[in-house]
Amino acid sequence: MKPDKTENTEHGIEPVSKTKRKAEADALQAIGVTLTELPRDKLNKLDLPEALLDAVNEAKRITSNGALRRQMQYIGRLMRDIDTDPIVEQLQRWEGSHTEENARFHRLEQWRNRLIEDESALSEFISEFPNTEAQQVRNLIRNARREHAAGKPPKSSRELFKLLRSITEAPPPGTELSAD
Repeated sequence: MKPDKTENTEHGIEPVSKTKRKAEADALQAIGVTLTELPRDKLNKLDLPEALLDAVNEAKRITSNGALRRQMQYIGRLMRDIDTDPIVEQLQRWEGSHTEENARFHRLEQWRNRLIEDESALSEFISEFPNTEAQQVRNLIRNARREHAAGKPPKSSRELFKLLRSITEAPPPGTELSAD
């Protein structure tokens, strides 16, 4: 089946320009490149046709630049025959969740560093997260400072990070989880 070389407009049927067709093909190839960079478990979560999945897996094995380029063109060709919107949506969701996770991780690192470096940061943290066990956090902060001063591995700093993560992921006080 050849691609449709016409486009419906309000004035009737007009031919699609070669530039537009090439741009669409390049966009499909770019999606194909993204697919080849995904780990196998995520690839399997996408509902890809078997031929496309095989082509993507084959592209992962190819090391020659010319052969890889041809394989990417083939993947783009296969993608012309399928609806790519669900694939693109899922890729965007994964990218968004990855970005959010990184941002959350960096916020936790900043809290940990502030708590270790600044004495008054603990009261700020407790006011923001009232379900905090202050004594446990104080002990880890004190131990992390000692380890840092002695040049020891940051065991307490890691434990503090894990504790901060569990505190920030916990539901706020007063919200009861119903046991059905």
